[in-house]
Amino acid sequence: MSSTDQQASGPARPAADADVPAEHEVPEDLALAGEFDAVTRDQWRDLVAGVLRKAGRTELPDPVEDALRRPVAPGVTVGPLYTAEDAADLPVGVGVPGLPPFVRGARPSGGPAGSGEVTAAGGAEGGAPGGWDVRQRHAHPDVAMTKEAIAADLENGVTSLWLVVGEGAIPADSLGDVLSDVYLDLAPVSVQGGLAAAEAFLALVKGRTDLASGGSLGLDPLGVQAASGQEQDLSGLADVARRAAAHPALRTVVVDGTVFHDAGASVVEELGCSLAAGVAYLRALTGSADGRQGLSVDEAAAQLEFRYSASADQFTTIAVLRAARRLWDRVGEVSGASAGARAQRQHAVTSSVMTTKRDPWVNMLRTTVACFAAGVGGADAVTVQPFDAALGLPDSFSRRIARNTQSLLVEEGHLARVLDPAGGSWYVESLTDSLAQAAWDWFTEIERAGGLSAALASGLVRDRIAQAWDARAQRLATRADAITGVSEFPNLAEKLPSRESLAWAPPSGGLPRVRAAQEFEELRDRADAPAERPKVYLATIGPIARHTARATFAANLFQAGGLATPSGDGASGFAEAGTTVVCICGTDKDYASDAAALAEQLKEAGAVQVWLAGKPDLAVDGVDGYVFAGCDALAALRTVHSELGLEGVQA
Repeated sequence: MSSTDQQASGPARPAADADVPAEHEVPEDLALAGEFDAVTRDQWRDLVAGVLRKAGRTELPDPVEDALRRPVAPGVTVGPLYTAEDAADLPVGVGVPGLPPFVRGARPSGGPAGSGEVTAAGGAEGGAPGGWDVRQRHAHPDVAMTKEAIAADLENGVTSLWLVVGEGAIPADSLGDVLSDVYLDLAPVSVQGGLAAAEAFLALVKGRTDLASGGSLGLDPLGVQAASGQEQDLSGLADVARRAAAHPALRTVVVDGTVFHDAGASVVEELGCSLAAGVAYLRALTGSADGRQGLSVDEAAAQLEFRYSASADQFTTIAVLRAARRLWDRVGEVSGASAGARAQRQHAVTSSVMTTKRDPWVNMLRTTVACFAAGVGGADAVTVQPFDAALGLPDSFSRRIARNTQSLLVEEGHLARVLDPAGGSWYVESLTDSLAQAAWDWFTEIERAGGLSAALASGLVRDRIAQAWDARAQRLATRADAITGVSEFPNLAEKLPSRESLAWAPPSGGLPRVRAAQEFEELRDRADAPAERPKVYLATIGPIARHTARATFAANLFQAGGLATPSGDGASGFAEAGTTVVCICGTDKDYASDAAALAEQLKEAGAVQVWLAGKPDLAVDGVDGYVFAGCDALAALRTVHSELGLEGVQA
């Protein structure tokens, strides 16, 4: 064998040495997990069933893993275990990156055009060819501050800009000043603000043909209709697109799925609505108007960029982006688009719904997970919202953390070195297919209703999203979907950072805007208003080892509503607590012997509401309510707030 042959086949194996003990010799074939007996799915099911029965589950479904399924969207659940049989009928790892159906990625290589670090003056500083477009949003109305923020971003890892233009944000007539120090041939720019913003940018770049690839005029009339409730005219899109065509790779339309996500939609509604919007824009761009021929299907498809929310549910986010590319490829195929034109350009933005005002530092963790998922899912551009986005305009520190989150994942974590690293995972492939099927069903329902504009006008979209949000709201209220720092592990002593109010606001009057933490945060705000924080007294029974678990649980729950939780042995500290609400904490055995008498004693001492940390089937006399894992925490907290006179308090 030649040296070349040896290099091609891998490192040569050392010759056997007679002095090496037989047990230390390198085997010719190394079987992974070879020393373990093979395990069947039925054996795993038997073990799971045993654990569930010990936990008190007497009736179990068949198969037993259905007891552990978790919903991720209407009609879509995920199980606790995935094997090859779960993906037997799925197009696992279908295709290759850069080729239809684009499940594995819209690009054949690991970086969008024009990637690389760009300075404020526009000079490339040798950014890696791999990775995605690191896009930062700016909306501060002060031109000087925005210019300074843009310079800092472009000098420190950001590769493109997203500018909000209009009232309360960057003035349209100041767009040229804001971008005066940016080399537009290296730093792509996307604007948001409707036709006025698009016209301002087109005027700024008139006559130029060297704009960096990846920019957009940001027109999304259907998104405006969804947010405002006012029907929009799509007839002028083709004319704007023709003018934009003078600037190669400048797109005209952004299909903004975040409008639906921010209204409480699950990923299925977001995918289906974005697909319907994309189809509506294809029709508008290819149709004839004013005696002028519309764009070809390929030309129209090249004018669209899709914007999706990326949440901390990392596997769902990964699957959403993969499913979106598959769905859009199918739309392009039936529309007659060529294979190369069917690749969907995706811009992922970390979710506003998951962002909290309370304990905002936890948002850094949420956005890191979301950014990771967006990168693994194959997004072409990613925007990480600053951790203080729910509090107002971000400061320089929060913008720095947002961009460094992406830099760390790309430069230090090498996340972009592998295309579609989730491809072939039985779980991810199964979830991708499930989301694609459910979203396609919703999309076709919208089309049967006359298209997205008609479905918005009739209330079909609003009602469907409301149903999805109601289901999510129930999981939030019961803390099945926990919010760290808000509904779980709140910090009553926190000092929130002060931020300048955001003057810009999206259109209103149509779909609502929600945040997962909003109802718990409203309770916290009311409890913070009085000079002295309202309290719930924890009356413990027995030694500390017996009551600690339930006392800790109760304290965590009541503090989620902004309530302090002093404690004492029985009724001994009730008078000093200065409250009329009590929660008894102990063991079931202690409750059986002492809880009823303690409840009576507390009420004689002035308690009006007596809660018990335990399930209602304990049925203790004198107790007014029960708090336990899985209870409606919001309902319990509102009841306590009402008793403490906080119901009408203005935060």
